[in-house]
Amino acid sequence: MSVAELQRRITQLEEELRKARRGDAAPEREKITKMSGEVVDTNPYSRLMALKRMGIVEDYEKIRTFTVAVVGVGGVGSVTAEMLTRCGIGKLQLYDYDKVELANMNRLFFQPHQAGQSKVDAAAATLRSINPDVHFEVHNYNITTVDNFDHFMDRIRTGGLEGGAVDLVLSCVDNYEARMAVNRACNELEQTWFESGVAENAVSGHIQFLIPGETACFDCAPPLVVASQIDERTLKREGVCAASLPTTMGIVAGVLVQNVLKHLLNFGQVSYYLGYNALVDFFPTMTVRPNPQCEDSWCRKRQAEYAARKAAEPIVEKVEVVEEEVVHEDNNWGISLVDESAPATATAGQVTGLAQGITTAYDRPAPSLPDDLTSSPPQDATSLDDLMAQMKAL
Repeated sequence: MSVAELQRRITQLEEELRKARRGDAAPEREKITKMSGEVVDTNPYSRLMALKRMGIVEDYEKIRTFTVAVVGVGGVGSVTAEMLTRCGIGKLQLYDYDKVELANMNRLFFQPHQAGQSKVDAAAATLRSINPDVHFEVHNYNITTVDNFDHFMDRIRTGGLEGGAVDLVLSCVDNYEARMAVNRACNELEQTWFESGVAENAVSGHIQFLIPGETACFDCAPPLVVASQIDERTLKREGVCAASLPTTMGIVAGVLVQNVLKHLLNFGQVSYYLGYNALVDFFPTMTVRPNPQCEDSWCRKRQAEYAARKAAEPIVEKVEVVEEEVVHEDNNWGISLVDESAPATATAGQVTGLAQGITTAYDRPAPSLPDDLTSSPPQDATSLDDLMAQMKAL
């Protein structure tokens, strides 16, 4: 092939690529759309067929009826959205206000030609090419502002496939204010949601399942973090985004979507809190109980409602099984068994019963008590000698 012919071939390929990016490949996309609409073994978009074949779920096709909101389309959120798209989720709501930069190319998702586009628009374009059956709703704004927060609340309440509430909210943001905004909205709407994140050390992360009133909300206690056992002073470096490690983000996103599927399709056991420490491949897990003195009034209200529902449930009499006492001839070492399965109750300033490897990001001070509760109790005028005399008279 001559140089001229090679140049013409390169130009032709570049033109075909530009047409594909502009959406001119309509016939091919229509062919894929028809294929993806058929729920059969040969359908490449029936990604959850294995769950049915293995007897794990009866109706994997139900995934097409769910709507999931993904807040934050960054390191974890972009991979999460792609996995859900490949699983055939019915509808995705995408929220973010950043633009794609070349530094985002380690996100396992964005492409160099998308630099300068909003993340939600770029994400939707890529995801539609992966699975055109999924409905996408994108919002390019900051949810923490007053007007945007009200709109965000409305879309969570009414943005489902059938016009009702979404089925699940996934928080994949990287800042405290946005997490608190999602927490407030979900508490008020009584919306079940997942919180997730990767620490700045880039080698640890977590997911947390939150059910308003039943489990701790994000404001119930200081955020839980996974101890990484590295010098945190090495993390702050100018011009370096320490958390941008594709492997850690991909693992946390995979764990998140796995639990989303378990929750939506009702199989397995959903993790209420699952951490990840990459240095030792450690996955601590625990359940965090709500704080009765949570500063979020909607959380306290949901706790009261949940307690009322539990109290109204019929009492199921338990058949007591009497176990024969095991008697040993001797116990020289004084060994005894203690039941430690009872859940710990969170207090205002701390989280008790933390699993190994999990700690709080900071210590929250305990709330101050009213003056009438902090004053010293009245002293009995009876002296010690009088008490001793009364004891002898008995």
